[in-house]
Amino acid sequence: MKAELGFTHFIQQADAVAISVLIIMLLMSISTWYWIVVKCVEIYRAHRNKKRFLESFWSAAHLSVIYGDLNKDGSYDAFSRLTHQGLRSLETHRTGKSRGLIDAGTPEEFVTRSLKQGLEQERLSHESGMTWLATVASSAPFIGLFGTVWGIYHALLAIGISGQGTLDKVAGPVGEALIMTAIGLSVAIPAAVAYNAMTRANRRSMAALDDFAHELLTIMTTGMKDRSGAKIQAPIIESERSESGALASSLGGS
Repeated sequence: MKAELGFTHFIQQADAVAISVLIIMLLMSISTWYWIVVKCVEIYRAHRNKKRFLESFWSAAHLSVIYGDLNKDGSYDAFSRLTHQGLRSLETHRTGKSRGLIDAGTPEEFVTRSLKQGLEQERLSHESGMTWLATVASSAPFIGLFGTVWGIYHALLAIGISGQGTLDKVAGPVGEALIMTAIGLSVAIPAAVAYNAMTRANRRSMAALDDFAHELLTIMTTGMKDRSGAKIQAPIIESERSESGALASSLGGS
């Protein structure tokens, strides 16, 4: 009898409900590891592209150089996409082709709204897959526990029908049913660890992107100065700037 006990024996004796629970947890595990791999690759590529773009950004002579490079080569990370969106929105506003209320306000206000929208899009992009990881982390242990309870119920019914209620007859089937709880935990733990790690990485990335949005808007509205205070780059937004400080600070509240 001891040789028959184990996961294989449990599968052979499982009914449709237990098999369904196992299939659900298998699919949850596969999808969890899929998102873990995808998000890790995204984070690695984003860090590499961010470093490369910021080096070229801060070494450029003028924003028009950056804009030309982005139009030619495209944007591959959050920082380059945000820069391209801000500069493109200014160019769109300067064409004078108003599309209604969306183009209302000064160029500064229009660029500010565009940067806010860009930040929100990047935030939503960072959150892709995170909801699923949180769902798996919170629900997989309970799904496994349900499978355990179901297995114990049927094991006890079988023992009761056989009339053999000794400890050796009860421990084997009950122990097999506990496998479902272990499977549920093995699915939930990687999802929980990945969710916490990626949430922290996303929070740091968005904080850096928020700071960069402030600096980008400042350069566009006030230009650049050297350490002596002499202006070395003129602003590319020429309009009333009485509220530029308020506009810049409003980016952080998006």
